[in-house]
Amino acid sequence: MPLPPLNGLRAFAAAGRHLNFRAAADELGVTQGAVAQQVRGLEDHLGLRLFLREPRGLAFTDEGRAYHLSVSRAFEQLAEATDALRHAPARVTISVTPTFASKWLIPRLSDFTQAHPGIDLRITATERVASFHADGIDLAVRQARPPFGVSLRANLLFTQEVVAVCSPALLAGEGAVDAATLARMTLLHDTHDLWPRFAEEAFGGSVKPARALRFNQTTLSLDAALAGQGVALASRFLVQRDLEAGRLLRPVPHVMEGGLDFYLLSPRQGVSSAAIIVRDWLCAVAKDEAG
Repeated sequence: MPLPPLNGLRAFAAAGRHLNFRAAADELGVTQGAVAQQVRGLEDHLGLRLFLREPRGLAFTDEGRAYHLSVSRAFEQLAEATDALRHAPARVTISVTPTFASKWLIPRLSDFTQAHPGIDLRITATERVASFHADGIDLAVRQARPPFGVSLRANLLFTQEVVAVCSPALLAGEGAVDAATLARMTLLHDTHDLWPRFAEEAFGGSVKPARALRFNQTTLSLDAALAGQGVALASRFLVQRDLEAGRLLRPVPHVMEGGLDFYLLSPRQGVSSAAIIVRDWLCAVAKDEAG
């Protein structure tokens, strides 16, 4: 049997609450005749009587009483589901690299959640290039060079200024180190393998270290540097807080322009208002920190 008409169900639910067509009409904002007609239409659709029409109002039939309980429960569930949907936080999914997530974004998330409690920010940490449509991504932060596709909006967050960092314990009170001193330290490498170019620019030649450790992510090499296991290379903005707090030092003053800057990418069309809020916040924080 096909579902009964919704208007008939609404009229039946209201009439059953009041056991009176006039009171039901007042609740629904229609005429008494309209309510009576919709209830009759529902009874015809079901092929049974739901109410007994009595001089002083309405009385349920046995079938009508049982049906009214189910119909009322269904309308209550619809109301609850609609209310939950209306008050659910807006969801924004942002795809970032693991290093950007752990070293920059996560330490600043509390500021965002306090300012925007109605936005449920979901972070996907991956090196893989994300598809906005296929992966359900609203925003993405990636190291890249322009130009970008015509369908994408790109906001520059940070230029890639590469610096060498290590734990203060590793220097034991020494200042800037020369190539010979650096060669006696452990160099921490990541997949970008920037040490040969950095050493060439900083010292005019290669540095052959006594030891080297290699990691598949920059965040791991930075964790190793914080633990005093060697000297790592990273974009300056990723380690700025650690430098300011004294957890890391720069044993080599040279700053290398990396060429792969950090951009915030978003589709030019179809961006939700919540995603725009997140995008504006990220750009504002990055601009403030970049000076």
